[in-house]
Amino acid sequence: MSIHASSSMEVGIHETRAKAKAKRKRTPSRALVAKPSALRSGKAPEEAGDIEDFSSEDALRIRSSLLRWYDEHQRVLPWRTRSSGDGEEEEEDRAYAVWVSEVMLQQTRVQTVIEYYNRWMARWPTLRLLAGATQEEVNEMWAGLGYYRRARFLLEAVPVVDGNVVRVISRLMAISSNPKETSTVKTFWRLAGQLVDPDRPGDFNQAMMELGATLCSKTSPSCSACPVSKQCRAFLLSVSNPSVKVIDYPLKVAKVKQRHDFAAVCVVEIVEVLDQKLLKEDNNRPRYLLVKRPEQGLLAGLWEFPLVLIDEKDTKQNTRRKTIDRYLKKILELKNCNVNMREDVGEYVHVFSHIRLHMYVELMSLTLTGGSDLLVNEEESSTVTRKIVDDLLMKSMGLTSGVRKVYNMICDFKKSQLMQRAPRTKTRRSIP
Repeated sequence: MSIHASSSMEVGIHETRAKAKAKRKRTPSRALVAKPSALRSGKAPEEAGDIEDFSSEDALRIRSSLLRWYDEHQRVLPWRTRSSGDGEEEEEDRAYAVWVSEVMLQQTRVQTVIEYYNRWMARWPTLRLLAGATQEEVNEMWAGLGYYRRARFLLEAVPVVDGNVVRVISRLMAISSNPKETSTVKTFWRLAGQLVDPDRPGDFNQAMMELGATLCSKTSPSCSACPVSKQCRAFLLSVSNPSVKVIDYPLKVAKVKQRHDFAAVCVVEIVEVLDQKLLKEDNNRPRYLLVKRPEQGLLAGLWEFPLVLIDEKDTKQNTRRKTIDRYLKKILELKNCNVNMREDVGEYVHVFSHIRLHMYVELMSLTLTGGSDLLVNEEESSTVTRKIVDDLLMKSMGLTSGVRKVYNMICDFKKSQLMQRAPRTKTRRSIP
């Protein structure tokens, strides 16, 4: 979840530590008194210093005030409805529902998430059922939602800190450290664990997200209506020092400049198998070769058409085709086949958060003289996973928006080719 649904024991440990620190003289660390000018310039302070814990008293006040506010002002959302179970079973179901919603809400609007959330919960209504799903099934259900690493997090139960929670905690403690740095992220987890309510962890998680999404917004926080403004150091600093603003927290880190990548994409279509003994009822349908991406990195574990990254200077047709041919020969055994057609289809720019991928798309139509098992190159079978799917499955399976766009380009191209080849019938003019 965005905040650990910590056990009572974990919360007790945090509170014990907090009490021990509270007994010592509390001196604001350098991270808490960084100059506002440095914050607004986008530069991190030279020394962040240690970020102190919440005192047990502050944690209790924040829990009480935030939950009281949440009970009165929460929005009605599908993951906040009570299940029909009783006792521990109900709490487990609600915790799972909240967890799924929080991961989906990472960098995605609520209105977009609702449809995906409802489909997800209809498929895997409990954590136990989700545990039996494969990564591919999860990816397919996630397709189109973006930031696919989140789907992997759900299956592997790796928690993430929501941006709303980061913003709220940054302001509560006036943390001016770089929120993207690993050490600062760990600090957010530590502080979040100290705040979470042991009796209502799910509701508290939702309350933190709700506060960040509504009152404690990025650019125009409503501090006068905030239930925890009395415990908010950023707000108190802004009151005592006009040069300090609440929106100075968290530190605004300069965005990484979007890079431009270039790729040759070859959609390999298998239109028929000439060996009639190997034909099945549906084997005369167009089929396509898909390759699975590596399990690490961008779009990890997802299916795509054969794609090779190239330099911008190598985007001309001849160079592109030589590069993609080398790749296909490496992963496939294509000796017993005929190339019926090979045409450039067009270009498409797919935008990621930090990459603009310029794809040069071509269609290669093949006729095999043997079975589809001839596409397996045994030497590469341990490093590259591929499969052949027919056009019906292509239309229904979960694909990334980029792969879906390429497939739609292919479908439009084939339609235009058919229209050009269709014989034109002459219409007879009526005799006057």
